[in-house]
Amino acid sequence: MANLAVNKRFPATLPESLLQSWNEQLEKMTAIERLEWAFSHLPDNFALTSSFGIQSAVMLHMTTQIKPDIPVVLTDTGYLFAETYRFIDELTERLNLNLQVFRADISPAWQRARHGKQWAQGDSDLKQYNVANKVEPLERGLDELQSNTWFSGVRRSQTDHRKSLPVLQVIRGRFKFHPIIDWTNKDVHQYLTKHNLPYHPLWDEGYVSVGDKHSSQPLTLGMDEQDTRFNGMQRECGLHTDGDGI
Repeated sequence: MANLAVNKRFPATLPESLLQSWNEQLEKMTAIERLEWAFSHLPDNFALTSSFGIQSAVMLHMTTQIKPDIPVVLTDTGYLFAETYRFIDELTERLNLNLQVFRADISPAWQRARHGKQWAQGDSDLKQYNVANKVEPLERGLDELQSNTWFSGVRRSQTDHRKSLPVLQVIRGRFKFHPIIDWTNKDVHQYLTKHNLPYHPLWDEGYVSVGDKHSSQPLTLGMDEQDTRFNGMQRECGLHTDGDGI
């Protein structure tokens, strides 16, 4: 396959049959092979998004081993755990990350003054909160970085929505690539152990997914992993779904 020219409009005009053919090939590859294929065949500029969550060290390490200077895009809501902010500092220094942080234009305190605690006021308000604090800053960041392809560490086992995700998709006009989409928790553990990489510090306190402090809780008996976020109201914040008003 020949390299594609850098063209931000290209994903929108990609024939569905070609995307399907690529995904059939990508399904048979290892995560490393997928990354190498993406860097050779998809349009740049590239970016890696990270929540610096429980298992984020996997993608941060794997991707920067191939492209050390890739921008690592973090959307900071202002409500992350203190442990998360320290984890960000730790991995940024250890892996020499090219960290790029984007935030909502309005501060968390000002948002609360206007709208109250939107994350606790029902699905509609929660969606507005997520769009303002996660989706919009991400899209603005990718625009500023002129990114045509972005990598994400989501996995099919994490949520119902992600069960059907392919390795490569087109979302909001860009290529979105999932190198470890088919990895199990065992695969993640083996990679972290092999490369002496840490889980997020809240892993030891029973957290299997970590986002905002006000909307994350440890996994307890009778809960699914996706129940640990937003009190089970939503598991997807909009970053990994299309059609969210951006």
